[in-house]
Amino acid sequence: MTSPQQSGRTAGSAFLRACRREPVPHTPVWFMRQAGRSLPEYLKVREGIAMLDSCMRPDLVTEITLQPVRRHKVDAAIYFSDIVVPLKAIGIDLDIKPGVGPVVERPVRTRADLERLRPLEPDDVKYVTEAVGMLTGELGSTPLIGFAGAPFTLASYLVEGGPSRNHEHTKALMYGDPELWADLLDRLADITAAFLDVQIEAGASAVQLFDSWVGALAPADYRRSVMPASAKVFDAVARHGVPRIHFGVGTGELLGLMGEAGADVVGVDWRVPMDEAARRVGPGKALQGNLDPAVLFAPREVVETKAGEVLEAARGLPGHIFNLGHGVLPSTDPDALTRLVEYVHGRSAR
Repeated sequence: MTSPQQSGRTAGSAFLRACRREPVPHTPVWFMRQAGRSLPEYLKVREGIAMLDSCMRPDLVTEITLQPVRRHKVDAAIYFSDIVVPLKAIGIDLDIKPGVGPVVERPVRTRADLERLRPLEPDDVKYVTEAVGMLTGELGSTPLIGFAGAPFTLASYLVEGGPSRNHEHTKALMYGDPELWADLLDRLADITAAFLDVQIEAGASAVQLFDSWVGALAPADYRRSVMPASAKVFDAVARHGVPRIHFGVGTGELLGLMGEAGADVVGVDWRVPMDEAARRVGPGKALQGNLDPAVLFAPREVVETKAGEVLEAARGLPGHIFNLGHGVLPSTDPDALTRLVEYVHGRSAR
């Protein structure tokens, strides 16, 4: 369970209150990929250190996770890692290649390949426990969000062997051998849940499940072939009582189903206005989003106008966390993010 001490320190935060759909002093803000290439201090500490290596060094993870909190005064930190870290931890031969992304040496495409996906044990990721402990000590009343990749997105990397535009191997397996596909996602759900468990038990105040590629699916395929595994992850961590966020890209047609899978908060990309997203998701869920990340390259007054439109569309919703509709783009001016946090806090002050 999350430590009572940490829970007590962060429970009253605007972020956690919004997750629980309680009144807030202002709309809380954090950004996906807020810790990363947009920050010069990040580039400096990462210099000469491979991505996966940096994810396994608690001192570096702590520093990188704290950087945007210090700079932007966001309402939550998100644990710095990568969605393939738990796969690497159980022995999958993969690497994150600069400019490409995760590349898997031997793709998973047969039943025999499943045997390579053994259960994740806490000892496999001791560095995560250590880093989360260090972070919660430093963050004080600022909540830490743990995160993991969702089973479908992890499966797509494993089956394709790397990033894919069309997911042809993934879909061929999903349609062509539904039994093997279900077993693959079930195994990945267990690994993902174990990875989130480690983060929550070490002190994370909330968790986010990233299903980055699931927008490639039609709703009927999502319901049949993906939702059971995502629901298994959310069910497995429900006992901790921390808010669970579900996010995907291009998922406007899936928003209702993503909420149904068991999340407390549904992330919305920039393609669907927040009021329409609320209609699609239905009652009982908080929403997170949804400024287009590319807007940050426009002049300040345009950024503020567009952010104001997001806040206006979310007005009256019981539980809104301001975020981008996807991650911070690498060449974003960090000052634009700092100014955006200030604007949202000021504009939404109750």
